[in-house]
Amino acid sequence: MGRLLVLIGLVIAGIGALMMLGIPFGRLPGDIVVRRGPVTFYLPIATCIILSVVLTVIVALFRR
Repeated sequence: MGRLLVLIGLVIAGIGALMMLGIPFGRLPGDIVVRRGPVTFYLPIATCIILSVVLTVIVALFRR
């Protein structure tokens, strides 16, 4: 359990570092943004797919 918590912390820190470097995580091509007046609808399809693949790889590595 301790390893998992450390890994989750490192992943979050890595994502934060990438965002500070200017990588537009969360605004990837494939993410849908609809703005109509005062309402904004955001559907992060590409971001969800990338997160799913990364988390699947991480979980597969820990199950071994």
